[in-house]
Amino acid sequence: MKIPLLDLKKQYALVRAETEKSIRDVLESQLFIGGKYVADFEEAVAGYSGVRCAVGVSSGTDALLVSLMALGICRSPLDEGPADEVIVPAYTFFATAGSVWRAGARPVFADINPDTYNIDPDSVLSKITPRTRAIIPVHLYGQCAEMERIREIASARSIAVIEDGAQAIGASRDGVKVGNFGDCACLSFFPSKNLGGLGDGGMVLTNDESLAKSVRELRNHGMEPKYYHRRVGGNFRLDAIQAAGLLAKLPHLDAWGEMRRANAAFYDSAFAGCPQVRTPRIDPRNRSIYNQYVISVGNRDEVLAHLRDMEIGCEIYYPLPLHIQECFKPLGYAEGDFPNSEYAAKHTIALPIYPELEKGQLERIAGAVAESAR
Repeated sequence: MKIPLLDLKKQYALVRAETEKSIRDVLESQLFIGGKYVADFEEAVAGYSGVRCAVGVSSGTDALLVSLMALGICRSPLDEGPADEVIVPAYTFFATAGSVWRAGARPVFADINPDTYNIDPDSVLSKITPRTRAIIPVHLYGQCAEMERIREIASARSIAVIEDGAQAIGASRDGVKVGNFGDCACLSFFPSKNLGGLGDGGMVLTNDESLAKSVRELRNHGMEPKYYHRRVGGNFRLDAIQAAGLLAKLPHLDAWGEMRRANAAFYDSAFAGCPQVRTPRIDPRNRSIYNQYVISVGNRDEVLAHLRDMEIGCEIYYPLPLHIQECFKPLGYAEGDFPNSEYAAKHTIALPIYPELEKGQLERIAGAVAESAR
């Protein structure tokens, strides 16, 4: 019985009728850029997240880039002197640091909390310099970072905070949802996310209407009004077909989150008697949406091989920390600089956690891990 890491076909069966109707509406209208579905989706996500403004963009990566640009962290060819610095975690998806680099700023890496895999505020504090312009905490695997401490550090120094919520729409801390902790937050609707589109898509959330206005201009080449450009932006627009597909899924998001939490609870219980398996540690102040369920084991490669032999989907997020990626060698980091990030990269495995998993599948996955972990 093959078990995939993610089964989007089961999810699609639930929303097929509404999705296909919405896409037909877009096709009949022949309005593929902007329009009703994009506006309705922005309004729906803003309401869901409890923020004033939501601006649809072309991907989660572009949400990060355009947020940096809107905050003035964007080096032009005419700029001179040292680059702005932006603090990011050493252990996360590449886009967080890659977007800083593309904006012409310098990514400065910080280590993670070994329990939650989120950026460590103490490490952040140690990396601040007079050139630090922003901090990008990532709500990794669907769990909020320690935002009150990060906000305190940033506010005392007039440093911007950009939440990377690519894996965390709907996640909350002390009852407050992602999007309300920083100057803005960035979402991704890549198909594998808990709210996944029909391709790439993203969004910037903010309670700052002036910042939202800047993002709207920058996503359309910095154009306002048409053919007049006060600054250089990009083509960061969200397609109408993506918005239509995502609108069909959004009403189901909370129910899917509950099912993910139930699956996580099953795993937690199944591994309770298996000390070789370290299960996700969720801060009691957090409500995780479990975009991934990530365990840590001492013999990661053996467990991985066993799961694959049994045709159980699994994945390594992320096998090489950002500070030792080849493209960032000019920054001067070395192996050993961020031990918690490096440990996580060498010992973690993501197991299937999608809502449609059946009990027999969960039992098979847990059993396979337990019998191979050392």
